[in-house]
Amino acid sequence: MKQYKIGLLRGDGIGPEIVDSAVRVLKAVGEKFDLSFTFTPYLIGGAAIDACGQPLPEETVKGCLASDSVLLGAVGGPKWDTLPGHLRPEKALLGIRAAMGLFTNLRPAKLYPALKDDCPLRADIVANGFDIMIVRELTGGIYFGERGYREGKYGEEAYDTESYSRMEIERIVRVAFETARKRRKKLTSIDKANVLETSRLWRKIVHEIAAEYTDVEVSDMLVDNAAMQLVKNPSQFDVIVTSNMFGDILSDEASQITGSIGMLPSASLSGETRGLYEPIHGSAPDIAGQNKANPIATVLSAAMMLLYAFNESAAADAIVNAVDKVLNAGYRTADLRGGENALSTVEMTDKIIENL
Repeated sequence: MKQYKIGLLRGDGIGPEIVDSAVRVLKAVGEKFDLSFTFTPYLIGGAAIDACGQPLPEETVKGCLASDSVLLGAVGGPKWDTLPGHLRPEKALLGIRAAMGLFTNLRPAKLYPALKDDCPLRADIVANGFDIMIVRELTGGIYFGERGYREGKYGEEAYDTESYSRMEIERIVRVAFETARKRRKKLTSIDKANVLETSRLWRKIVHEIAAEYTDVEVSDMLVDNAAMQLVKNPSQFDVIVTSNMFGDILSDEASQITGSIGMLPSASLSGETRGLYEPIHGSAPDIAGQNKANPIATVLSAAMMLLYAFNESAAADAIVNAVDKVLNAGYRTADLRGGENALSTVEMTDKIIENL
């Protein structure tokens, strides 16, 4: 029996509920594929602030680094909105990504046939569906640049600095090319090269590396046009590669055209097998503790963990297929059905386990 150590970062809001759902599914799939999981919880975000006064305790960092992989729920909520920036729950996300060296974020955006009616786009636009993989740089750019306050031309001003090194761009672009090779061999690089120097360097390096991947079709697209094209013709995209901030925004837009942000998983990876897996949605404090949250994004994040961290493709496929079966059978949570005859978090998890 193969054994894996998984660090659990339940976090805040609906985080504990959806992580617990994913743990149940992992235990069930483990029984079927002779896999054993040891789950160790660690504090992060607002829960960590309440317990020990900081969003990312050293014990959490050490525990995650000692794990074979990490599953995260969500962090944040209005309770902590008035704290200074360095103590905000969201600061923990940047910190754990940096500590684990997670420079790649894979965010798939797929329209399930069963959810076409939930897609906000016209039926003719999504008639053929879409299956997009967004490769987002995760540890560079404006989120990690120099920032602060100063006296400016018009008085007090704040600033955040965008910077990218050649090394940071090269490594994420190579991940994107390799990802495209395993899919439909089409890569779109998103930048703002008509304005930003960082984007001009980004585009230059993309073209340099493209010479090594002649089997992959490569194109450039400005980020404002990309935002429009995602709602005009999403099926044109296969793999998208872009910077930290652009990826953050575009992946959330992509999530909405799938029918619900509650459907989309993500994987944050380094050059090693260890990674951090999480749904792309937030903590949804308005429904926290009410057994209403959609667990599918977190369950699919666990499937990505099985695939990318543990190379357990059969177990990963079993989870993905179970989710397909549940959706095709017409089962929905409140975010997809608006509350009418909707399943609870626990009930949806039960259905997925039944269909493994």
